[in-house]
Amino acid sequence: ATDACTPPMSAHPSSTHAHSEGEYEDLLSLWSDLESALSVLLSRPLQVQDFPGKVRQFDAWLQDLVAHDIDAALYLMFQHASKSTVGYSASHALVCGTLCHIMAQELKLTQRERDSLVRAALTMNIGMTALQDELAVQRERPTAEQQEAIKSHPEDSMLLLERLFIDDQLWLDVVGQHHASIAERVPLAQQEPIDRLTRVLGTIDRYAAMISPRKSRAGRSATDSVRAIVGQEVDQRDEVSYTLVRSVGLCPPGTFVKLDNGETAIVLRRSDKANHPLVASVIDAKGVQRHEPRLHQTWLCKPQVQSALARSAVRVDLNHRTMVRVGLYAARNSQEYMRNLITVPGALH
Repeated sequence: ATDACTPPMSAHPSSTHAHSEGEYEDLLSLWSDLESALSVLLSRPLQVQDFPGKVRQFDAWLQDLVAHDIDAALYLMFQHASKSTVGYSASHALVCGTLCHIMAQELKLTQRERDSLVRAALTMNIGMTALQDELAVQRERPTAEQQEAIKSHPEDSMLLLERLFIDDQLWLDVVGQHHASIAERVPLAQQEPIDRLTRVLGTIDRYAAMISPRKSRAGRSATDSVRAIVGQEVDQRDEVSYTLVRSVGLCPPGTFVKLDNGETAIVLRRSDKANHPLVASVIDAKGVQRHEPRLHQTWLCKPQVQSALARSAVRVDLNHRTMVRVGLYAARNSQEYMRNLITVPGALH
């Protein structure tokens, strides 16, 4: 079902798109496999043969998944990140690595800097993997011993990576100082590579930590996470935060929103208009889960996104394979509709 001002589209893709159905079944499984593989790398690194090669292999796998469909990748990533505290360390590393990969493209970093940044994001907490998983399910404040381990983990992680034969000095340096405060109003291009990458990773690290739930607190909405980092208004001089909002959005795919008609929706895909995504209403204004999602193209007309919602605020079970496919199908139909609208004589009058 759709709202009145969108081109007709079904919430159930037709058989003509069966090939994408198979692709997206695989994509969901691959994303879970990716998280599992990273968990093994981070929890037992000294038992991994050729650790540097395995990280490079993992990175190539990640790039392939994102290249397949960036909106589907964001949808699945945010769903994984917001749903569970099991294997928090691997989940957090995967979110950071994925967002750093997307940001590196947006910021037009060199290939060398991009590789160092993403691999640092994947391994920055390798010196405290078990502790990070423990803290995610711990309701009490960290003990003095835990606080000491948290404080020393950037250096501990760097030293462990050296033992694992990582010889990319930029990767090591960024891991070693990933909690350092770096000037945020200086143009990125004027900073040294280590400071430039630390600044990007630091912003992503804080953002990813805020959206993920822990026993001691629920995850925030993506919008609240951005605003907690950059304030109510994103300053264009803070290139990293500005690029994060521009490329991922305040309401990224895979996150929930409240619409101004009272319905609750999940974001399926970004649009060309910042923060006006394609959404699927899954709970009506009375709080009843819809049997069939209702699609809204918020960049065209009402309803609009009123506010972002944290995952913990929404009680709904969704078939993510279906939702990802619906998003792709709706986007394809929308593009076809717009092409027909422009090419049919008199259609715009």
